[in-house]
Amino acid sequence: MVKNRQKKWWGLTLLCLPFLLCGACKSSREADMEAATVKHFDLSRFMGRWYEIARYDHRFERGMTHVTADYILLPDGTVRVVNQGIKKGKKKEITGKARQPDPDTFPGHLEVSFFLWYYYDYNVLYVDSAYQHAIVGSSSDKYLWILSRTPSVSDKELDKLLEIAKQRGYGLTRLIEVEQ
Repeated sequence: MVKNRQKKWWGLTLLCLPFLLCGACKSSREADMEAATVKHFDLSRFMGRWYEIARYDHRFERGMTHVTADYILLPDGTVRVVNQGIKKGKKKEITGKARQPDPDTFPGHLEVSFFLWYYYDYNVLYVDSAYQHAIVGSSSDKYLWILSRTPSVSDKELDKLLEIAKQRGYGLTRLIEVEQ
């Protein structure tokens, strides 16, 4: 009888283990997101044009210059994202969508999609009080963008943004300056 109860207990434990692990993973992800994103974020103030000042090099923007991102708030609360730039002398443009899945808990966390229903983390790591400069990353250390409302920033402002990125654990040697 004791052995039978032990088997049932183990069976129940094994049955529940995936749910327990998923709960732990979610808590860990939420903790990472909370540490990674800004605590106060006004989505409407983030709307408009941003210029890429610097970024980590990655295949979908490799070789692009004059890169901008335009964010347009739609009536349903989602955001139209229009990224454009110049590659090999030709203008390239892609339109996507973004959403803010949990604005109350993680206001600086957005999800962006440029293809069907595949959404990627878009974490606002820093935005100044005037919403003129921002640092954006993802849930991994593969992506990093330094953005400005103007095509260039002063050396002093860039040094400040680089220091913030460095303090957040991003390696600066991987950053490339984007020609505007």
